[in-house]
Amino acid sequence: MSTKTNRISWDEYFYNIVNLVSMRSACLRRAVGALIVRNNQILASGYNGPPAGHPHPDELGGCERDIEGIKSGERLELCICLHAEQNALLQCARNGVSVEGADIYVTVFPCPICARMIANSGIKHVKVFGSYPGEDRSRRVLENVGIEVELLDVSGFRAPLAGPEGWETEAEKSTKKSH
Repeated sequence: MSTKTNRISWDEYFYNIVNLVSMRSACLRRAVGALIVRNNQILASGYNGPPAGHPHPDELGGCERDIEGIKSGERLELCICLHAEQNALLQCARNGVSVEGADIYVTVFPCPICARMIANSGIKHVKVFGSYPGEDRSRRVLENVGIEVELLDVSGFRAPLAGPEGWETEAEKSTKKSH
């Protein structure tokens, strides 16, 4: 953050946006968001959820992988939902937007399938904020093809969606103090 202007960095800006995007997730296990950016301009966003028009897992009686007792990060092909990275890449494809040379911000490390898709997409930099089962395999794929992977330290970032000092109402300030 710039102390002179109190402006947040680009990474913190995109961190807050990608966290907001993840709130649209229909997944019953984990809300994930992805944001594809080039030259500090957002090209696409994505969150994990079923194909457009398909019933959500909660409308189908639950997550099939949960029902079958499958661990997180395993047997991903059984899930009806697409991952956030997949949805962001598909949004670019549908709209004819090239991702060549872009960055992708993801709330958790891409799974091995998403890592392979990112590797072939033209994206050159992956910025993540959290871990995911199997991330060692994903990291190897990305690094083997020359994609820079960065786990961002968010400890100095403001809380997602927090405004500048003084933006809260008195009621919001007192709620924060009581927690």
